[in-house]
Amino acid sequence: MNYKRTSLLLLILLGTQAFGQGKEQWENLFNGKDFTGWKQLNGKAKYEIQNGEIVGTTVAGEPNSFMATEKEYGDFILELEYKVPQGMNSGIQFRSLSKPDFKEGRVHGYQFEVDPSDRAWTGGIYDEARRDWLYTLELNPAAKPAYKKDEWNKIRLECIGTSLRTWVNGVPAAHVVDDVTMSGFIALQVHAIGKNDVPGKQIRWRNVRIQTKNLKASPPDNVFVMNFIPNNLTEKEKSLGYTMLWDGKSTTGWRGVNKTNFPEKGWEISNGVLSVLKAVEGERGGDIVTEKEFSAFDLQFEFKLTEGANSGVKYFVQGGLGLEYQILDDEKHPDAKQGVVGNRTQASLYDLIPSIKERRGQHKVGEWNYGRVIVYPDNRVEHWLNGYKVVEYTRGSPIYNALVARSKYAKNENFGIGEKGRILLQDHSDNVSFRSIKIKELK
Repeated sequence: MNYKRTSLLLLILLGTQAFGQGKEQWENLFNGKDFTGWKQLNGKAKYEIQNGEIVGTTVAGEPNSFMATEKEYGDFILELEYKVPQGMNSGIQFRSLSKPDFKEGRVHGYQFEVDPSDRAWTGGIYDEARRDWLYTLELNPAAKPAYKKDEWNKIRLECIGTSLRTWVNGVPAAHVVDDVTMSGFIALQVHAIGKNDVPGKQIRWRNVRIQTKNLKASPPDNVFVMNFIPNNLTEKEKSLGYTMLWDGKSTTGWRGVNKTNFPEKGWEISNGVLSVLKAVEGERGGDIVTEKEFSAFDLQFEFKLTEGANSGVKYFVQGGLGLEYQILDDEKHPDAKQGVVGNRTQASLYDLIPSIKERRGQHKVGEWNYGRVIVYPDNRVEHWLNGYKVVEYTRGSPIYNALVARSKYAKNENFGIGEKGRILLQDHSDNVSFRSIKIKELK
């Protein structure tokens, strides 16, 4: 036996297998001829096959319709092409479910948005029939022009672990980190139409393919990450400069206003949630602030209200006074009707600028909300609520100064325009919870 030759052949064989394992392994999800491996769910929009394409046609009086894979997928990379006419909304469901015990079998789960309207949110991530928008393209406006109207568009979707990333014609669009659903079917949506809309509009899909083995994530990019895992910071977020402002378990980095220690009562840390408790017989713990001061920053936090509650997140705080991102039950708390033109309502710059009320950005009392305050080095400031920008202003501008002069802060010299200040969580004697408090300092 020629041992040298045998060893050489074995090495070549092993090398060939290793090379094959590293290559992309695509599988066609649609055979181009029939709907083998697929089933229709919910509405009765018309699905047919023409020239190797799946064609979906709107039907009057029908709810959202879905052509779904019979098989469920967890980790995968999906690519396909689609073409949709103006005035028609659609989407691609992924890691989605349809169960009798959830809204009588209604399809629910993640959706790659297809939006040919002027809003241009194609590539955003929506949570169908569940939590609404997870990632609007207002969070990444650079991706809006990627969609080509009235042409074939190519999408790429990567679901690897808790990371959900989208591309439109090669342009990075959305990045969500979430663990609510880790496996489910893929489905092509024909959206319901209004009673005055003419039926018969068509959306087309082709070249539908998937990878499920030897997955290799695309290289990191600078797309903003919406992370819905409580008190979690991904390596991507760390690389972008974010740190946890609250560690999810202790009082480290925080203290009472004008105190050296954290309040002994009135606040509670439990199961990764920091809560201000409802005052008992008028006694409360008081506001808490960061030990560190900040100037320009991107602050993110989740908050949850109880019925009728009032609180706030203040920034550029000196003592206990600062600019306030209002947190409020607008329906039940009387402060919503105070001030001027709603400038004391949810996510407003308290007593100065009312927030824009986006219906889909308003989560119910008892549900978690995603708040964000961005202060740029040039003093531009933005308030965000659940993926929508709701307030925009510039500290120290003539308009800002005029607003302060007409507010409750008129007698506070240089209110809100200091070079730096602390972040404050307000105790307004009501039960309000916080988590996932993170910050990035901007240069």
